[in-house]
Order: sequence, then C-alpha cells, then structure tokens
Amino acid sequence: MAHKKNSYQYGIFAENIVAWGLRLRGYKILAKRYKTPVGEIDLIASHKNIIIFIEVKARHNLSTALQALTPHMKKRIIRAAGYFIARHSAFSNYGMRFDLIAIAPPFYWEHLDNAWQVSV
Repeated sequence: MAHKKNSYQYGIFAENIVAWGLRLRGYKILAKRYKTPVGEIDLIASHKNIIIFIEVKARHNLSTALQALTPHMKKRIIRAAGYFIARHSAFSNYGMRFDLIAIAPPFYWEHLDNAWQVSV
C-alpha cells in the first residue's frame, strides 16, 4: 500500500515539475489532472493556437517512462480530449496534439511533441 501511495505522490510531483517547465517555455497550463467520465488527462496546455493534451510518465529511468504509455491509455486520453473540446468551444479553432513527457530522477525529462496521432 505504501508503494502505491509513494508512486501516486511521485506522479503528482512530476506533473507539477513538468507544468512549471512548460510555463517557462511559454505554454499556458489550462488544466491539471483533468478528470472526465471517459478518462483523465494529466495536463492540458495551449501554445501558439494549439491545444496540447499531455501525458506525464514518471519512472526511475527515461526509457521505462517512454514505454509506459499503452494503446488503451492513448484511447482514453483521446476520448477525454474530445470531452474537453466539446465543453470549451473557445478552443474549437485551435490545432490539437497529444504529447508524452517522460520524467526520471533527479529532473531529467524528454518531451515528445505529437507523440501519437488521432486516427480517423
């Protein structure tokens, strides 16, 4: 039980570090831990008329973090993104992308822009 709690707290910590790093790069954080009936998105940001749905994966090394996103998780994030867009019409003219940010101790991170595409 303690391990699960520590992992959860580490994930929250990683999301906060990433949010601050993105702000320093000019991103506007619109939502953190956005929960919907169809899924959750770790961070939602905007940058240059693009809305970005960001999954943060925190592990003990970057390669493990980069491999932690499953196809099922991607589908849930896509559904949650659709939910967000449907309820925030101000972003309907924005471009949209899905990013993955992997983070590992002490503060190494890798940001994959357009980590996956929505297949139509």
